[in-house]
Amino acid sequence: MGEAEPSLARDDFNLRIDELEQRLVERCVQQHALSERQQQQAFDLSMEVRDVGSLVRHLRADIENLNVDSNTEPSQCVASQETRFDNREVLGRSEWIGLPSVGTYLKARIDSGANTSSLSASEITRFERDGENWVRFKLALSDEDVVVEQVRDEWIEAPVIRRVRILQAAGSDTRPVVSLLMTLGPIREQVEFTLNDRSHLNYPVLLGRRFMMDIAMIDVAESYLHPRPEFPGGRPAEEAATDEVDTEDNDEEA
Repeated sequence: MGEAEPSLARDDFNLRIDELEQRLVERCVQQHALSERQQQQAFDLSMEVRDVGSLVRHLRADIENLNVDSNTEPSQCVASQETRFDNREVLGRSEWIGLPSVGTYLKARIDSGANTSSLSASEITRFERDGENWVRFKLALSDEDVVVEQVRDEWIEAPVIRRVRILQAAGSDTRPVVSLLMTLGPIREQVEFTLNDRSHLNYPVLLGRRFMMDIAMIDVAESYLHPRPEFPGGRPAEEAATDEVDTEDNDEEA
């Protein structure tokens, strides 16, 4: 008769079970992270599709406006063009924006190549208020950035609308998105801003094409077409020209 196989000792058995449980936990964590990435990618893709659809509609409208009868008087052409511009506000490549809830003006770069808008922020701290996710942060500004000085180091609080995952060479980064009231000339809109430190860039604010959808268009040959908004403690709008000398556009975001 052959010898019976030795039974597994209790300690060895428990060790094996612990190892299997650890592997299952790790696999569940990986699957959960993969599911979150897939959901974020699906959301981003749906937003991209919506943006492309809007851009196609605008292009079709622009093409139709170009198909003007050759017998139309020049004055009529100019009037038609002005009406179209009135329907969509014309912005320069750089503009002053106002954040009424913060109490300051800031320089913004307008970029139709960027999908979302972003605001330069530092010391971003998460917390809960009434069961909702909020963030507390300060504006991340360089010494050269123009701002109402009394708010330069003030804390700002806002509810988190959602979080976005940014893929970078060094790995992925998750950033909060908040909604703030923003003014730009006659435009007064709630704008969703991704919060991240832009103090190494030329503009503390970037406005992407999602903000401009249906309400604005860019004239890249122009800058500061709209006056700087005024806030208590800030400088008068007529003095803005001295602050409107921009350096080369080095505002590509990581």
